[in-house]
Amino acid sequence: QVQLVESGGGLVQPGGSLRLSCAASVSISSIYVMGWYRQAPGKQRELVAFVASGDSTNYADSVKGRFTISRDNAKNTVYLQMNSLKSEDTAVYYCNAVRLGIDFWGQGTQVTVSS
Repeated sequence: QVQLVESGGGLVQPGGSLRLSCAASVSISSIYVMGWYRQAPGKQRELVAFVASGDSTNYADSVKGRFTISRDNAKNTVYLQMNSLKSEDTAVYYCNAVRLGIDFWGQGTQVTVSS
């Protein structure tokens, strides 16, 4: 069992920045892939970015160049640095971990980009 707790969401103006954190209840060095997804009202959940155990990363086209995912194995935490935020980034952001082929999810943190 893996418990994930997100933090760092909030209200930010367009062009601003936020950093999301996802703290895991187990050593993330044992987790093959950790990622961030988001779900906007009326839309399906979509992948934002993921980082694998070898530190390879992948990003949705819509966030490339603006968002950066990273993992700190010593703190069992994954981060999502979000810069140049746009109104279309408004969503609930969920942390995801894939361990031994099983998906685990956090409860989500709201990000609202609005002036």
